[in-house]
Amino acid sequence: MMLPFVREGRTGSIEATVERVEDPAAIGQTAEARDFPCLTARIVYPGRGYGALFGWVQLVRSTDGGAEFEMDPFPLFADAGSPYCSFGVAPTLFDSPARYTRAPMTWLAHTFLGWTPMAETIEPHVVPLVGFSWGFSIDTRETIALRPARPLTPADWTAHLPYLAKQHPTWTFAPAPRAG
Repeated sequence: MMLPFVREGRTGSIEATVERVEDPAAIGQTAEARDFPCLTARIVYPGRGYGALFGWVQLVRSTDGGAEFEMDPFPLFADAGSPYCSFGVAPTLFDSPARYTRAPMTWLAHTFLGWTPMAETIEPHVVPLVGFSWGFSIDTRETIALRPARPLTPADWTAHLPYLAKQHPTWTFAPAPRAG
């Protein structure tokens, strides 16, 4: 799936691919990850250096974890205090959720590309650009069904704002860009 975005008058896009894991070792995963999804989201953008700094905000709702969306931080940086699970110069987002058991469940991610303006001072602020959902489910026969990447709407970002503000009180979050 390709999703266009505009940042500071420049057009870019993300390419999000959800694939079934056939060789867990090839992606640094354990054997339990076989047949689960892996996501790769790449950014194409003409800016360079600081002008191409982006971050990924990902929230997950899982029936084996809770009824509400929660932050999905990169485990090594879970205590960093940032809403971004990945940040850098045109960072590629990779995720490979898996479970040790194959009990019936549904896992859904809302993934947003954003950026933090780098003016004279750097403020902890997220400006969303575009978002998509993806995930998987496991049925009673232990079959894993992948949910392909699909665009989210500005209302999806807006729905997460109270939670984001509560989880990251030192950060501010811009409204969603207008659709279209």
